[in-house]
Amino acid sequence: MKADSFLKFFVPKEHAFADLFEENSKNLLMAATLLQKMMLNSEAEEFERIYKEIKEVEHKGDDITKRTYVQLNKSFITSFDREDIHQLTAHIDDTVDLIDGIGRRIVLYKPKKLIPVFVNISMLILEAAKDIERAIILLKNPETNKVKIMEVCGRIKNTEHKADDIYYSGASELFSHESDTKELIKISKILENLEKCINEEEKISNTIKTIIIKIF
Repeated sequence: MKADSFLKFFVPKEHAFADLFEENSKNLLMAATLLQKMMLNSEAEEFERIYKEIKEVEHKGDDITKRTYVQLNKSFITSFDREDIHQLTAHIDDTVDLIDGIGRRIVLYKPKKLIPVFVNISMLILEAAKDIERAIILLKNPETNKVKIMEVCGRIKNTEHKADDIYYSGASELFSHESDTKELIKISKILENLEKCINEEEKISNTIKTIIIKIF
């Protein structure tokens, strides 16, 4: 048995991360909710108003990330491997950053319209965010909730696969029917970042699965 694993049986663990993870997951859920709200709108003024809210959520996420890393640096024994805590925090932060980037592009690019595929993928991003929050809450008691956590992570993977199908179908339709080059570039960039966003959510899920696998 490794020395650090042996010590974990005798030294109290740092439980502050559970609260930070939950706070971060709720912040991600708020960002995903605002993203979908933006996609369901059609007014430029509403885009700007909603984006301001997304930016506030992004700033809050940066603060949570900073506090998590500070806590990690001062903790001797952690609930999970330090690398996994860092990865989980980074992937959540990256997902919120991507949502912020999508909102910013919509406000700056001012596309003539938001295509239906935007709404469909944003719905799946929100669905995955809800499951991420569920998994992280369950992670407070991994021994009891192992099976449930793995089931939720499985759902996130399936959601990401659905988003991939919608993305490729939407991209194909876009390049087949959009004749305005400027609009094509604008819409394809937004679509690309929506796909990146849900891919990042799957990375959060994969990190949670890694934590569970290491525990057991």
